[in-house]
Amino acid sequence: MARAVFNENQRVGSLDFSVRLMEHLVVPTFVLDAECRVIIWNRACERLTGIPAAELIGTREHWRAFYGEPRPCLADLIAQGRTEEIDKLYTDWDHAGRDAVPAHGRRAENWCVMPQMGTRLYLAIDAGPIYDESGQLVAVVETLRDITAQKVAQDELKRLATRDGLTGVANRRCFDETLASEWLRCTRDVKPLSLILLDVDHFKRYNDTFGHLGGDACLKTIASALAISCHRSADLIARYGGEEFAAVLPGTTVAGALTLAERIRADIAALEMPHPGNDGVGRVSISLGVATVVPDRTLQLDCLIDAADRALYAAKRAGRNRALHAEQIDVRPCRLEIPAG
Repeated sequence: MARAVFNENQRVGSLDFSVRLMEHLVVPTFVLDAECRVIIWNRACERLTGIPAAELIGTREHWRAFYGEPRPCLADLIAQGRTEEIDKLYTDWDHAGRDAVPAHGRRAENWCVMPQMGTRLYLAIDAGPIYDESGQLVAVVETLRDITAQKVAQDELKRLATRDGLTGVANRRCFDETLASEWLRCTRDVKPLSLILLDVDHFKRYNDTFGHLGGDACLKTIASALAISCHRSADLIARYGGEEFAAVLPGTTVAGALTLAERIRADIAALEMPHPGNDGVGRVSISLGVATVVPDRTLQLDCLIDAADRALYAAKRAGRNRALHAEQIDVRPCRLEIPAG
């Protein structure tokens, strides 16, 4: 009996030490019981979130530390057996290395609004369950790491890798990747995909007149105007090469693409940038080629680019400073969308 009492006292003492140890850990940590009530909210977690433990111990309101409205934390999803929802709630994470996490724990990353602190942090989150001797869940431990600086730097590097160094719009690599991705998506959704290729008229003459620095300034101005003209979040403006730009327009019909192309042409003309070498116009103008296709698995992506390219050169041959659609010049290297009516 004395041995049993000693072991029980030892167990209680060990538990008390474990709790005090967790409370003083430098890593922000909180613990939920099986009913998702907070049983530990350590001092590092108080400093990270700005919410004292006294406000949360015994409650299920730990979400208030991280979000502006109720939503489960990673520990809640594990405690409630809702792990299939993790991928939906933590969509910003690319899931790299998830398989390396122990089978019963989960790892995620997420932007948190941190309402009490009045800031926004990107947190790396680890959560794992604790079971008793009979296999019953008794608690879930969640630890947090602030990796905002790393995330911001990573996103900036990714942005720089996809941006054109001169104009700031998407570069050719980003164009190729986005067009391929939208082609697959529109194939799956059976939706039209439009492409505009545009070129600055007589740009070599512009460089000859104003020099390469003047030419660079012209391209920057045009890129800024394009970004304003194509304001849908789904659209992509890219520098295709030299003085040529491209617009990828998912879900846009023939009529919509032609309307946008004409608006772009008019917006550039309205800038009234002098261009003495642009015969008959006297200012900077652009020519545009437009193509639209409803992709399917029998078609190749190159057919859309080829059709837009042919339409662009047809616009140049027709006198420049205009937009033409591939249908208007009977370019049909693949099954293009036919305008209604």
